[in-house]
Amino acid sequence: MKELFTYDERLGIDIPDLNLEWDEYTKGEQQQILVHWENIRGSIPDRIKDLETTINRKQNQLSDESDFASSCQLNSEIADLASIINDLWLWYRANQGVSEKMHN
Repeated sequence: MKELFTYDERLGIDIPDLNLEWDEYTKGEQQQILVHWENIRGSIPDRIKDLETTINRKQNQLSDESDFASSCQLNSEIADLASIINDLWLWYRANQGVSEKMHN
């Protein structure tokens, strides 16, 4: 099953990397893919929570930072983390219909 998912370093999760059209997989393969994805998908809110904690820590650092270059660096890191959170939510929401498709 791992060969059908690729670890995304930036997001910190495995994402689907399906080489065939969905209907080209057997029902058994589809079920295995869905189970694996649902396990990954279930971990996304926890991953987002961890990133939000990091953002909050960096925002606290930013409020105490007086060096302009360091402030810019912290702002950039916060923006990068926020972008990751946005992408994780997209994966979480965009793929929630996959299991509905399988059960029809």
